[in-house]
Amino acid sequence: MEEKQESIFEKINNNIKTSVSIKLLSIGFLIAVLLIPNSMIKSLISERKINQIEAVEEVSEKWGAPVEITGPILTIPFNRTHKGVDGPYTTKHYAHFLPSKLDVKGKLNPEKRKRGIYEVIVYNSELSVEGQFEALDFSSFQVEEESILWSEAFVSIGIPDMAGIQSDIQIQFGENTYRAGSGIPVQDLLSSGVNSKVAIDSESKSIPFSFDLNINGTESLSFNPIGKTTNISLASTWPHPSFGGQFLPDSYNITDNGFTAEWSVFDLNRNYPQQWEGKAHQINNSSFGVDLYQPVDNYQRNTRSAKYAILILFLTFITFFFVEILNKKRIHPIQYILVGLALTVFYTLLLSLSEQVGFNKAYLIASAIIVGMVSLYAKSILQSSKLAMVMFGFFTLIYSFIFVILQLEDFALLVGSFGLVVVLGFCMYLSRKVDWYNIKSKEIISHAS
Repeated sequence: MEEKQESIFEKINNNIKTSVSIKLLSIGFLIAVLLIPNSMIKSLISERKINQIEAVEEVSEKWGAPVEITGPILTIPFNRTHKGVDGPYTTKHYAHFLPSKLDVKGKLNPEKRKRGIYEVIVYNSELSVEGQFEALDFSSFQVEEESILWSEAFVSIGIPDMAGIQSDIQIQFGENTYRAGSGIPVQDLLSSGVNSKVAIDSESKSIPFSFDLNINGTESLSFNPIGKTTNISLASTWPHPSFGGQFLPDSYNITDNGFTAEWSVFDLNRNYPQQWEGKAHQINNSSFGVDLYQPVDNYQRNTRSAKYAILILFLTFITFFFVEILNKKRIHPIQYILVGLALTVFYTLLLSLSEQVGFNKAYLIASAIIVGMVSLYAKSILQSSKLAMVMFGFFTLIYSFIFVILQLEDFALLVGSFGLVVVLGFCMYLSRKVDWYNIKSKEIISHAS
């Protein structure tokens, strides 16, 4: 019974040694199995990314959240009389007026802050806002002149996170200057910000206004185009802006020293009028602005790198396979597994190092360690310094190629596709004279005997 059992194991072992088909199937199976730890590594990267987001939120709570500026909006209360069962009664309503002209000039001063091992992009913005309101027209509100509460008029400026405000806000409105107070009296349009009562009456014509904002924020700055004509001009030393929202800039200039951008938005470009009553319209779905973008950040690069794991595994295993076939060497599946595990450990090493020294240096260190390990191991199992050097050069080329792809954004797919074509052509070239039907045990085992 034992002799029969031994002969079965010997037969299986002999088939693994001599059968090219079984060898290829085993390589494919090993690649599939090694993708399991690769998926675990992707989950680890996602977990670290979540930790980074939490770090950004923590910094935002203390420094200032992403800023979205809305305003100023002029609000004037009025009373409306109704007929009731017990006699007439009045209710208070609010008329909201948007400026006919809104000009904003701003400068963003970016900084990098550390929270543990995580880097957060913050900024201080210095904004100069000016414009004017046209003569107020209540004809569309169907209200009597004496019912308008001119003395309760106020202007409001929407600021989502008040923690970022760095100085008093002095509003020049008409001929008077007012210090803005915290909060929004009526939350028809805005839920957070500052306000100030203003002196205005029915005789007021065009009313100019101006104020300055010094406010901290994190990652992005945006505006709502509430002016009949809204002009925004921004400048910053941050070299990687990402323009987003409902409107892209009409003109911009990006250099290594920073960027400038200008927007012009008209009332016809949005879906709400210049004046209305109460909550008839919402204005928070037309914002636009700029993000202080980090191109292909650390965790994005790690995720993209992990996506190429199957390619690196395939190229490495196919290299060992051709070495077996063309040089009559024998490599055991266990040895394939050890090489595959080394390639998988690369991504954990890359992730942990990139959080400390940056992605580029981490990739250089991790790839040098893994390429060196695999090459030395290849020298040991192949008993050939020449083959080991050839494989060292090939592995170096593979990791260099992947690094180049990771640095690219717009052309990554194009370069990757051409790279795969070259690799496939090289494999076809190497296998052009191999007689796959006649690769038998004598050819593969002769080296061992």
